[in-house]
Amino acid sequence: MADLRTYNVVVLGIGFLLIFTAFTTCGNIEQTVVKSLNDSGNFSGSGYHSLGIIYGVFSFCNLLAPTVVAIIGAQFTMFLSGILYSGYIAVFIIPSTWSLYFTSVLIGIGAALLWTAQGHFLVENSDVSTINRNTGMFWALLQCSMLCGNLYVYFDWRGKTEISDKDRKIMFTALLVISVVGTLTFLILRKTREIEDALSEEEGQSLLSTPMIYKHRASSAVRDARTEFSLELSFYSGVYGTCIGATTDFGDTAKGLIGISGIVVGAGEVIGGGLFGLVLKNSRFRRTSVVFLGMVVHFVAFYLIFLNIPDDAPVVFNTSSQHKPYLTPSVSIALLCSFLLGLGDSCFNTQLYSILGWAYAEQSAPAFAIFKFIQSIFAALAFFYSGYMSLTWQLLVMVIFGFAGTLCFFMVERMQLFLADTQEY
Repeated sequence: MADLRTYNVVVLGIGFLLIFTAFTTCGNIEQTVVKSLNDSGNFSGSGYHSLGIIYGVFSFCNLLAPTVVAIIGAQFTMFLSGILYSGYIAVFIIPSTWSLYFTSVLIGIGAALLWTAQGHFLVENSDVSTINRNTGMFWALLQCSMLCGNLYVYFDWRGKTEISDKDRKIMFTALLVISVVGTLTFLILRKTREIEDALSEEEGQSLLSTPMIYKHRASSAVRDARTEFSLELSFYSGVYGTCIGATTDFGDTAKGLIGISGIVVGAGEVIGGGLFGLVLKNSRFRRTSVVFLGMVVHFVAFYLIFLNIPDDAPVVFNTSSQHKPYLTPSVSIALLCSFLLGLGDSCFNTQLYSILGWAYAEQSAPAFAIFKFIQSIFAALAFFYSGYMSLTWQLLVMVIFGFAGTLCFFMVERMQLFLADTQEY
């Protein structure tokens, strides 16, 4: 009955694909939409502040999420969280400042519940031989969410300098429907108990009986390395698209390029998830090599963005950029950077999910809650400073934390490998 586990992983990935098609597209265009609303004079919210609130609430609610998952179960927790995500999307159909910030709080709560339940459910449906495959499969499906919504943004918003009420309502009504369908998908997941009853001992050793040799190593590596990955998450999911849309040299195509950028980020995520999660076999060498590759890819992307995008692009609210970068802004370079951001992010996340699922199988809900706590608290800080800090300084912060986080990952990996080897004697 191992096929039932695969069925659950695929359905889980499809549910997240649909929900995050809506939410990721929303986050990618949110600040641009809010600029247009602010220009109308009836709205005074900030997309950056909204995303900052989401990740701030997300971080602290992770402390309670494992208890909720234990009480009501992972499946119903994900269904309830999907409803909260859909409520946030619906706000943009008839927007108001108070409802934007109120639902930002609600979706922060929902995000903590959703990701903790997802990690627990993924581990429950994996064994020693399939955890890496299932992680890669889920990640590839999830990151396909970057494609559809952003493709619509490109074709519908191309050539527009302002987003009309009609454009906004059509866009977010479609995203709401997609989010609701994704939420309903969680109802067709099979119960883990059914799978356990049908699974014979010959079908594979469950992760729930795996020795916890690598627990302390995984804990330290994730805690130290997650900081940079969180800052990079906030940059590619909410800031970089805004920078492209504000670049004067891109002319009338700038707003449409926000959607294309999101698609290309998603392509990098999907390719990375497939390559590093499904094709390559799990090993210590592979894990450290992929993390190092992710750091290098990010650094190349940051340098090209520094050369290609105006320094004031993240902080322009009512007009297009006024500064000139070192190079004449190129659409090709901008989209190459989008791909590199997605590829680098997949390098980190596939390895971290695999580590957590392997080392914390018996305590998956608390482990994934701590994982998301670290991620979200730094993402929240990044979104709050994104609207006030120039692009150069934002990139410099990510470079510093990227190098430090990757170095810590390697140091802890080597130390714990030595300790694990000595325990065998």
